[in-house]
Amino acid sequence: MQFWYSRSWITWLLCPFSLLFWLISTFRRSLFRFDVLKSYRAPVPVVVVGNLSVGGNGKTPAVIWLVEELRKCGLNAGVISRGYGSQAKTYPLLVTPTSDPVQAGDEPVLIATRTQAPVCISPNRQQAIECLLQHTPCDVIISDDGLQHYKLQRDVEIVIMDAQRGLGNGFLLPAGPLRELPSRLQSVDFIITNGAENQYSDAVMLLKPQYAVNLVTKAQRPLNEFNHATAIAGIGNPPRFFAMLEQQGITLSETQAFQDHQAFTVSLFDKFDKNQPLFMTEKDAVKCLAFAQENWWYVPVTTEIQGNKTQQLIQKIAQKCGQKSK
Repeated sequence: MQFWYSRSWITWLLCPFSLLFWLISTFRRSLFRFDVLKSYRAPVPVVVVGNLSVGGNGKTPAVIWLVEELRKCGLNAGVISRGYGSQAKTYPLLVTPTSDPVQAGDEPVLIATRTQAPVCISPNRQQAIECLLQHTPCDVIISDDGLQHYKLQRDVEIVIMDAQRGLGNGFLLPAGPLRELPSRLQSVDFIITNGAENQYSDAVMLLKPQYAVNLVTKAQRPLNEFNHATAIAGIGNPPRFFAMLEQQGITLSETQAFQDHQAFTVSLFDKFDKNQPLFMTEKDAVKCLAFAQENWWYVPVTTEIQGNKTQQLIQKIAQKCGQKSK
């Protein structure tokens, strides 16, 4: 929603609904705080990676990075997700690199593929945790999203924020992009801004592309070998992906932004030029493998999180795991 990033007449028109949203969400959170509504405490520490605003902020690469960093400390992390867009017949569902992204969701399949960590999806996060712990030993659970899911108790909260879009116009839904007021940032443990530093940053996340992978042949080519291409993206912030390609010196003759978690079919690609490369994100690629064409490429990114406080975050999680294991 473009008006979420300015204060127009639409913003003020929707303000009463934002006030209602705040009243309902605040009342519900109070019910959990005073134990009127019961919350679940997992037997191992839980780290929530979420955000205040809707839209693509970069949670998935941050989760992948966190799994890998904790592994360096000797900690086995399991990942749970609501599995947005998944069409599984039953939940909870254990997700593997070979899972059908239609059934399991694109992001959980991507996380399982990149990390080889145990992943489970379910709208009921308690069931997802119990399923993971039943099938594999986990020292810590990482919840992909769920900052506002107060039914799940957590030990560490990490917020991911798009540095360019920030908190938008500062209003709650539907007048703005926020699920909670900006003051909520004062109570979280760590704030990672995606792309650049701002006044909220504890660390900065940089997503760096290194090469392109062909969906059919699996061949890898440096991005600087491509001159012209078409690009599509079904993520929360498609312009970020297109800009990343252009920064690599690729001229994009056509771009197409799809909805986040777009369900792809081969017919959606009929209009694109088959005589030049077509680029997509790795998240999109997991849904296109079954009908991929030889001119289709995806661009995996490496995640770098920079900041003096980053090691303190990893140490804090490790200490939580040590306390729980005593």
